[in-house]
Amino acid sequence: MPVYNFKSIGAIPSAGDLVDIVLTRTQRRTPTVVHPGYKISRIRGFYIRKIKFTQQTISERLSAILSEFPRLNDIHPFYSDLCNTLYDRDHYKLALGQINAARGTVDTIARDMIRMVKYGDSLYRCKSLKRAALGRMCTVLKRQKSALAYLEEVRKHLGRLPALDPSARTLLMCGSPNVGKSSFMNKITRANVDVQPYAFTTKSLFVGHTDHRYLRWQIIDTPGLLDHPLEERNTIEMQAITALAHLTCAVLYFLDISENCGYTVESQCALFKSIRPLFVNKELIVVVNKVDVQPWDTLDAKRKAMVEDIVETTPNCTLMTMSNISEQGVSDVKTTACDRLLASRVSARVSSGKVDNVIHRLQVFHPAARDGTVRDAFIPQSVVQARADGRLGPTDDERRPKRSRTGYAPTVEDKSNDDGDDAEMDTNCDVKKTARDLMWKNGGPGVWAPDYREQYDLEDDSWRFDAIPEIVDGKNISDYIDADIDSKLAALEAEEEQLVAEEEAAAMGEDPESELDEEEEAAVAAIRSRRIILTKARHVNKSQNYPVVPRSIRGRQKDKHDDMAALTIKGIKSHLEDGFGINSSKVVERGRKRERSLDRRKEVENMDVDMTEDGPNGRGLSKGAIKRANADKKKKERFARNKSRDHSLPKEPFQMGLKDEDAVTSTKKKDRTGRRNWKGLSGEGDQRKSVHLVKW
Repeated sequence: MPVYNFKSIGAIPSAGDLVDIVLTRTQRRTPTVVHPGYKISRIRGFYIRKIKFTQQTISERLSAILSEFPRLNDIHPFYSDLCNTLYDRDHYKLALGQINAARGTVDTIARDMIRMVKYGDSLYRCKSLKRAALGRMCTVLKRQKSALAYLEEVRKHLGRLPALDPSARTLLMCGSPNVGKSSFMNKITRANVDVQPYAFTTKSLFVGHTDHRYLRWQIIDTPGLLDHPLEERNTIEMQAITALAHLTCAVLYFLDISENCGYTVESQCALFKSIRPLFVNKELIVVVNKVDVQPWDTLDAKRKAMVEDIVETTPNCTLMTMSNISEQGVSDVKTTACDRLLASRVSARVSSGKVDNVIHRLQVFHPAARDGTVRDAFIPQSVVQARADGRLGPTDDERRPKRSRTGYAPTVEDKSNDDGDDAEMDTNCDVKKTARDLMWKNGGPGVWAPDYREQYDLEDDSWRFDAIPEIVDGKNISDYIDADIDSKLAALEAEEEQLVAEEEAAAMGEDPESELDEEEEAAVAAIRSRRIILTKARHVNKSQNYPVVPRSIRGRQKDKHDDMAALTIKGIKSHLEDGFGINSSKVVERGRKRERSLDRRKEVENMDVDMTEDGPNGRGLSKGAIKRANADKKKKERFARNKSRDHSLPKEPFQMGLKDEDAVTSTKKKDRTGRRNWKGLSGEGDQRKSVHLVKW
């Protein structure tokens, strides 16, 4: 059974702190603002979420408290009775029961209030129900103030209890106060129990550990006991009684025959008789202590007989003497107690029914001779012959063959010889060389590798060293190999070299034929060079981010009133037609201004009749232009009718604070551009609310 870890129980907050924890967590983990425009269904969900979260937080906290505290019916009887002695079983169960009932009450409140919030018809109603739910839950927690405070004190005391394993090998010391129990524990363990020359120095159980026969032993020091009825014993004494009643251990009952403890030998013997029922089925040793002050041999005969009488009348009881000051008999008492407890545990295991379940599955066989025939070990004749020849086994040094020591570390059995540190294999003897000998003989590791083909198991041993065929697509490559392929390839290469040499010799000294004369060839060369220069210039100009202006007009003022300017239509015609003889009609047509088409659209818009592509007023416009013109006309008519009905709208540009229709159009365009770049940020016309803490 493992040791109970009561130190892992978490701290229990007070009722007020628990309320603050729950409400603060609800405030931080749930939304806190109901924005204007929320639907009633969303408002209900908002407050239902707060109620549910508060209920879950309270339930988690209370469930953690209930699960961490031990249940007295599920733990070892020793710890169960110890908790009853220290904390009162009824009070302990009542406190945990109140916490469990509070958890159920909180769940019920949350369920009922959520049902009511689902039918809330306004924000105020839902918020009021939420406040009522949280208030009732907090009231339930505040009522658990006393239970939470009691459980916190129990938790602190449980954390101070010793880590005691009820199923471990245990030696338990008991007796009257100030008889030397704590001093003996400090002698045999690494514990440091307080020792003082007055009674009841030890007020609780102390645990120490020692080693015996390579096993770990648990030593328990108990508070002193007084000789009075069980009902009159206090909490300190009941701890010792609980340990004696529930732990399977060896008991050391200490007697102070010097009476320096303040209690007579008669009173100590009477205490032994009063708690004798607790020693049943336990190994008991009566330890006569302080024999350095009052030797056992010189003790009064009457008192000596009294002590011997209680030892003889108690089963499984042994008498031993000891002194903590002189350490006389300390190790003997420890060894005897451990050995007796170990023997009793073994006998208890054997006497239990578990051993029988294992024994009947075990079988022990004792071999017996079936006849009188002597059957010696069989040695093959080849081995006998090898031993006789000195090739195997321990033989004389003269007949023992020398083996190579190359690559091996020298050993004690190696004998010095005149052949050097490494003696080579004797070639005259018939000894098979190992792979290691062959490796060192042929260059060492990394140079020589064994030929594993010798180990191939084939139908014919002569096949082992044959070349393994290479198969591709189910066909043997060797079937398609031409033995004369190298000679044929060499002949082809020689023929090709000869043809190339003949062509070079025939063309030597002849110029390449050309159909152009010298002047044409010079012109072609000039064109090619000019082409290269222009290509390079074009690559250079690509890095510029502005159009290149011709050098002839680069510094000249560009005046649109000058009809013969370089960039006007007349200037372009004069430059192209007079200078180069190029027809400039298409260039001029491509560079016409946009205002011409815009003016035509305005003319179309001012017409009072619908137009078609081939009609008299269409003037050869495209279908798209006619359709857009008709749509704009209808839109203006509809807008005019709406204006006539609504007198609040401004009808003229000056009524809007603008100059003319162009200003109106420009203003609308700027408005659309501003809307396109709008990022949804707050402006001066937006409604603003300052953020306040939500009132619970």
